[in-house]
Amino acid sequence: MKAFHLIFAANLSEQLGPPLTIPVYDPATNQVTNLDNIPDNVTLEVDQFNKAVITENFNRAIIKELILELDPDGEEKTLVFAATDDHADLVVKILKEEFKGYLGQVDDDAIVKITGSIDKPLEMIRKYKNEKYPTIAVTVDLLTTGVDVPEICNLVFIRRVRSRILYEQMLGRATRRCDRINKTHFNIFDAVGLYEALEPVTNMKAVAPGPKVTFQMLVDELFGMDSETHQKMHLEQLVAKLQRKAHAMGKEEKEAFEILSEGLTVKGLIDSLKGKEPEEFKKILRGKQSLLSFLDENRYQPHKQFISHHEDELASHTRGYGKGEKPEDYLNEFKSFILGNMNRIPALAIICQRPRELTRQDLRKLKLALDEHGFSEPKLRTAWREWTNEDIAADIISFIRRQALGDPLVSHEERIRLAMRKIYNLKSWPNMQKMWLERIEKQLVAETVIDRDDFDHGAFKAHGGFNRINKIFQGALPDILNEINSALYPEEKKYA
Repeated sequence: MKAFHLIFAANLSEQLGPPLTIPVYDPATNQVTNLDNIPDNVTLEVDQFNKAVITENFNRAIIKELILELDPDGEEKTLVFAATDDHADLVVKILKEEFKGYLGQVDDDAIVKITGSIDKPLEMIRKYKNEKYPTIAVTVDLLTTGVDVPEICNLVFIRRVRSRILYEQMLGRATRRCDRINKTHFNIFDAVGLYEALEPVTNMKAVAPGPKVTFQMLVDELFGMDSETHQKMHLEQLVAKLQRKAHAMGKEEKEAFEILSEGLTVKGLIDSLKGKEPEEFKKILRGKQSLLSFLDENRYQPHKQFISHHEDELASHTRGYGKGEKPEDYLNEFKSFILGNMNRIPALAIICQRPRELTRQDLRKLKLALDEHGFSEPKLRTAWREWTNEDIAADIISFIRRQALGDPLVSHEERIRLAMRKIYNLKSWPNMQKMWLERIEKQLVAETVIDRDDFDHGAFKAHGGFNRINKIFQGALPDILNEINSALYPEEKKYA
């Protein structure tokens, strides 16, 4: 399952200057007051932005573009990750308002918040999984793991996370196939530059700078020590640090920890470590280091939030192909891969030099090799459409021959239709033979390649296999298959 990154770029930091007063909302008192005696500028990076600033304009600018991509009444499900519970409420509110303005009336149950704060969250999760509505769910961490909804085709990030593991678990909500709705890929709408932001912490490095000793540092040092005395000192530091952390953790952070640990609480981790000898202690930690690293992130719900009235507008909406690449960059990389691996991947040479010899097994192996390097039919089709404004449902064979040989790019079904038209026009076929030619055409549309294996073990096995169908064609089936392949690739070229 492949993901398309759709990246929204907007004003992601808020500069709040003179008159040196910022309106601040305090959830504890439900009051808005003015904060004085502040620096000339308050700069908040996107990591903090949606948690620390109430800014309807920023979120509305993103959502105005997002509604052009989503269908609240369709079969595809969408999961939106917000920064906080309050932020989730705001996102739901704006989504409903913008969809109403764009589409007219939208069912109120189509867009909901699913967090631990709502009434009966498990029942709402069940509806999201099993019923038509909701189609768009806004969450914080509740749906990051453990929820299996194959219909999720769209992930929207309006929050950042600093945990690579948590990010991958979030992505995991959309990686299930769903043949019922013909799901072949999922979309990522990244409104906060999360993809790029996580690159520096790929290996779960501690993100807090300065001399502060982190959980990760203590764990790394513990596994590098030989002295039992030093190890015991580290054990005491770790337990004491965990106890302080557990006391200071808020509801959101505790919920996130339990989700990542599949139900283990910080207190439960502490209890499992107390009184253990160094080797037992290390054995427990071998499966928990990523959780300790997560605790170093210090995520929290701020007690007070700035209120921004700054006007935001969408700066750009682009489809990402990794590291800021454009569609043409992706297609050029594909071409370089094809030309550079012509002698290493046999199926590439067959497609370019001897396409009539291509088997389904060859094609399967090729698709696996291409997928491993990030090349697939959906991504190639999308890149081609973004680059040329031509929406052509070409198959992988056409894309390869286009890049290697310069063949014109035509849709998969059109290429097969034109080839079979030549076969139908060869002569006046008896009804039985014409019926089998139509079946062969349908099989080609479904599988791209047809060979003897299809007749003996595949779609036509129940009809008696190759020998019986060959009799229907009076022994001419091998020649007919050869004619079909010749029609599919009428101008065979030698790759140089």
